[in-house]
Amino acid sequence: MTTRRKFLMTAPLAAGAATLAAPAVHAQGAPIRWRMQTYAGAALGEHVVKPAIDRFNAIAEGQMQIELYYADQLVPTSELFRAMQNGTIDAVQSDDDSMQSPTEVTVFGGYFPFASRYSLDVPVLFNQYGLKEIWEQEYAAVGVRHISAGAWDPCHFATKEPINSLADLEGKRVFTFPTAGRFLSQFGVVPMQLPWEDIQVALQTGELDGIAWSGITEDYTVGWADVTKYFLTNNISGAWIGHFFANADRWAEVPDKLKMLMEVCFEQSHYYRQWWYWGGEADLRVNGPKLQLTSIPDAEWATVEEKARAFWDEIAAESKVKAKVVEIFKKYNDVMAKAGRPYRYS
Repeated sequence: MTTRRKFLMTAPLAAGAATLAAPAVHAQGAPIRWRMQTYAGAALGEHVVKPAIDRFNAIAEGQMQIELYYADQLVPTSELFRAMQNGTIDAVQSDDDSMQSPTEVTVFGGYFPFASRYSLDVPVLFNQYGLKEIWEQEYAAVGVRHISAGAWDPCHFATKEPINSLADLEGKRVFTFPTAGRFLSQFGVVPMQLPWEDIQVALQTGELDGIAWSGITEDYTVGWADVTKYFLTNNISGAWIGHFFANADRWAEVPDKLKMLMEVCFEQSHYYRQWWYWGGEADLRVNGPKLQLTSIPDAEWATVEEKARAFWDEIAAESKVKAKVVEIFKKYNDVMAKAGRPYRYS
């Protein structure tokens, strides 16, 4: 917040109100400077984005510099899309859902229930099943360049009271993503939207009963494992779908070699998360000292998966683009189920 206040104090006035300054056009020969904000707080950002930005800045050798800001430092996460679209921020790392982008694919970013089982599902869906082209078209229509998509961690509940059945979810105030909250509300969950940096305190004060925002790796990394007691092994998604985006005009100004370098660094960032989360989820379940594992019986949890399929059809009925994405999810999961082990175990 200190960074944000300082930034706003130095921003120019427009129409009588303080606004974010649009990035200046760089002089010939001067380095290109970008501002990127991530959905992640500083502790998580150290893993999910900072290494990629540090690597890009080092390899660019002064030709281009990306300044990285963490969750809510320049603008609230819910305003990230608009700030990027207007050019007041050059690039963003986020899911579509959190930044409330006005596209037909927004509901599928973050955690679309049961669309994926494992993190590898996400790059396959984008690179082999056509999601990449759909996302690029949707964002090009609103002045944003979709650079790449990758998988993050699965979506589990971390709570202050144990969850051993669906009935235990009734009335629980849970910090989660908009679409995940829409789905979970049918099981009595009360979805809550708060600034990311306020979550730990909200858990301590009782404003929140739990979170359905991440896997166990993030719970430990960002401190949520210190203020919750239980971790539900059942999840509603095997991997969060997150992206790198840029303002289309700013992207067009960047030389092709630097565009390629950015794409390579971001792809390496996606790969880092593949193994960091995969290993972390298993290790912390077994060796993590802070959270006790609980589970909802498979037969009962199967009803949640059935509800997810009905939810898919509900979303598909909203537009042709959404129907196309849902059809891809159905086709992909059918192939995985027929392929059997190790792709699907049930």
